[in-house]
Amino acid sequence: MDADVAAPSVRGTTGTARRPAMAAGTIRVRNVRVTYGEVVATEDVSFDVRPGEFVSLIGPSGCGKSSLLRTVGGLLQPASGEVRLGEVPILGPVPDKIAFVFQDLALYPWRSARRNVELALELQGVPRRERRERALAALRDVGLGDVPEAFPGQLSGGMKQRVAVARALVSKAETLLLDEPFAALDEQTRLVLGAQLLTLLEQHGKTVLFVTHSLQEAAYLSDRIVVMTPRPARVKEIIEVPLPRPRTPEMMRRPEFHALQHRLMGLLLPDPPGGDGR
Repeated sequence: MDADVAAPSVRGTTGTARRPAMAAGTIRVRNVRVTYGEVVATEDVSFDVRPGEFVSLIGPSGCGKSSLLRTVGGLLQPASGEVRLGEVPILGPVPDKIAFVFQDLALYPWRSARRNVELALELQGVPRRERRERALAALRDVGLGDVPEAFPGQLSGGMKQRVAVARALVSKAETLLLDEPFAALDEQTRLVLGAQLLTLLEQHGKTVLFVTHSLQEAAYLSDRIVVMTPRPARVKEIIEVPLPRPRTPEMMRRPEFHALQHRLMGLLLPDPPGGDGR
């Protein structure tokens, strides 16, 4: 499917109204091939993520989703093709514009929640008083305003995940790349955190590229879903999510939500013999 077919849109915070997205901050993935030695992780992958969108990447385990996410963030360089932010090629990490939240969190156990959040600001040279204030505000945003001085070992898995999200939010980067951030949590907790994350992202106006194995998570959180084939991953289909904004848990009971999950599951099944493999 052509990456430019779908009409541009951004999340609305009330009702179903949407406005045209500006092209300047669009992430443009074009014909990207990612390799590890002789192993081809992705092949000829193209899609866009427009400002304010929440786009999910789903596909079979090991198909190259995380490799593609790292390429978008400049942590990996493609063997061919390119990634651009607006008209500027992404040739390496750009932490002032793109922030990561990984599954393994990368929290320092000897730093408190606040000081873990401050780390991104320290690297940017933000003065101590300002970074403290911004870190505390970010922790309040994610519901951890009462435990800023707790250490990671004193926090639950969900609370540690909130610290990682706060660290990404405080960076002021307009785009967040999330690599299965809730995978280690139980289904109920991940849905609760996902809903809270969605509210935060709408408040902060963030653009999101999100890797997940959960079809329910992808359907509930996303504006569009990029479905990948088995490795070497190609784009099998790009799906517009038919649910209005803002999202509520009750929407997961709607027939269109269940129909979307069923469609996604069907797309992830192996192609029949003689299929085109895409």
